[in-house]
Amino acid sequence: MQADQTLLYQHVEFLTTLRPFRHHLNVASLDRVSDYMKQEFSTYGLQVSEQPFEVSGLNYRNVIASYNSGKRRRLIVGAHYDVCGDQPGADDNGSAVAGLLESARLVAEAQPILDYRIDFVAFSLEEPPYYGTHEMGSYVHANSVKDQKDDLIGMINFEMIGFFNDDDQPYPDPRLKAAYPQKANFIAVVGKQEYHKFNQRVFELMKTNAGIDVQIIDHPMVESLAGMSDQRSYWEFDIPALMINDTSFLRNPHYHQMSDDISTLSFEHMKEVVTSAHKSIVGF
Repeated sequence: MQADQTLLYQHVEFLTTLRPFRHHLNVASLDRVSDYMKQEFSTYGLQVSEQPFEVSGLNYRNVIASYNSGKRRRLIVGAHYDVCGDQPGADDNGSAVAGLLESARLVAEAQPILDYRIDFVAFSLEEPPYYGTHEMGSYVHANSVKDQKDDLIGMINFEMIGFFNDDDQPYPDPRLKAAYPQKANFIAVVGKQEYHKFNQRVFELMKTNAGIDVQIIDHPMVESLAGMSDQRSYWEFDIPALMINDTSFLRNPHYHQMSDDISTLSFEHMKEVVTSAHKSIVGF
């Protein structure tokens, strides 16, 4: 199945034109996003629920859409929908939210016969000032499923999947530069070496007949970078988790800037990322 480029654009357009910006102080805007996602998930025919939580006297929500909810084994697919301050957040993380929604639509439309459940989870509060704390929406969710971890396949996190070009790809270590593509037009499965088996499985499924160059990065030398999103919350409970990522601020000069707008994204590449990711989501 192929992801729909037009739908990806429509989702990012909604997110990036929303005002006030969808950060932790603008709860009404975050609520508009969660309502939008609930509506989309419901339209696909998925079972939709909310996970409310309170931080600093304000109410936030994770949105969960489940496929095959009667199964014990479970795969979690996630993305955060908040932004870091007053900025449109096209790549961070509008691109990923669009990828999450389109992945859910593809699964719901195909109705694959699987022996596991898929939970598509949209997280609030990934960005500062709550990044790295137990107030992250992903931590709230990971904590809620920790007792079922023996039945958890793992967690796939969409985090910035929309910025691509043919410029040189920057690397934090020259050894990586020697091992990976020189152009910034690939997508990476990024994880912790401790969970290499899970990372490798996702990578192998994604790269099969892919319309985009798919790489895997789970070296110890980049472990600190590999944990810079919601997957870190699941690691705290020893749940395998990774992110699908365009290398974020290493590549994208618009990271956490007002210039992170929809015009900077490549929806042609995003379509191929989501199409490839779909194969991993239904391949376990």
